[in-house]
Amino acid sequence: MEAGIVGLPNVGKSTLFNALTMSKAAQSANYPFCTIEPNEGVVSVPDGRLQRITKFIVPKKIVPAALKLVDIAGIVKGASEGQGLGNKFLTHIREVDAILQVVRCFEDPDVIHVTGKVNPLSDIETIEIELMLSDIQTLENSLSKAERTAKSGDKDAKHRVEVIKKCLAHLTTEQPLRKLQLEEADEKVVKSYGLMTAKPVLYVANVDEGDLEGNGPLVQQVREFAKKAGAQVVPVCAKLESEIAELDEGDRAEMLEGAGLAEPALAVLARAAYRALGLQSYFTAGEMEVRAWTIPIGATAPQAAGVIHTDFEKGFIRAEIYCLEDLETYKTEKDIRAAGKLRVEGKSYVMQDGDICHFLFN
Repeated sequence: MEAGIVGLPNVGKSTLFNALTMSKAAQSANYPFCTIEPNEGVVSVPDGRLQRITKFIVPKKIVPAALKLVDIAGIVKGASEGQGLGNKFLTHIREVDAILQVVRCFEDPDVIHVTGKVNPLSDIETIEIELMLSDIQTLENSLSKAERTAKSGDKDAKHRVEVIKKCLAHLTTEQPLRKLQLEEADEKVVKSYGLMTAKPVLYVANVDEGDLEGNGPLVQQVREFAKKAGAQVVPVCAKLESEIAELDEGDRAEMLEGAGLAEPALAVLARAAYRALGLQSYFTAGEMEVRAWTIPIGATAPQAAGVIHTDFEKGFIRAEIYCLEDLETYKTEKDIRAAGKLRVEGKSYVMQDGDICHFLFN
């Protein structure tokens, strides 16, 4: 699963991406990091539950969940018609699973805004319109082909035509597809086209050092917009975060304390992006490693086992599961089992965020 970082030019998008992917914290033993391509990176998702588990089960290695980020070319008005790096921008967005839109919420005369004025709602509207126009083009181009196939009586093609027309009608109301209620079968059709306004979005308010909590009027505008859209907002000072990311652990802690931050805002952002993708974690814990595994919310126990190895899903027998709170109460897995707190779950069990598991398979 991957998220694309998007935004207008000069909103701090690349600064934020560089801070996330160059963070020394992300390269530590607890939070590994690797660069895939110049504009892509994998960052860890900080999770305090890992440290809580290792107080009782001491491993040789700790492996957190990871998230792939893609720094996508900046968009300008007319991107859907190929302006700027529009075509490259749109191609990359179609390939990601969620959008992190960086919105400029700070004034700085030395950093010129592409429109000449800082207006976060206008920035959001510009990108939303370009994505909707591009989705309309994609759907219109696909409609004629689907209609031709449907004439032969093909049921799948007929369904595809219905979904395309439903989406086009919705987009003409100037509303993104993520607001359109669809059946599961319809969602599969939409996903097959990589329609961008159907993807979940997380707004990243890039603030200055005087508004780290995002209480200023510009961020409040974004919060009100996001609330109506059913989206989240994470305030981040990209400039400060990039400076923090370059420091050693001791200096980082001192700088965070001086700024009044309990942790880097990038950690909050990584977790919020994880949730925006509809993901959750379960854990395996042993002497070799304590690891967070990434699964979609709603995944069953066999599907979760399959994340470790496909053979685990194919030969799934049962899962033995306990929760972190029981580990903290009883201290060892042996005592959890003796207390009757170790649950045995079958193939229909829906995984819960934070489950600690052992899988038995044939």
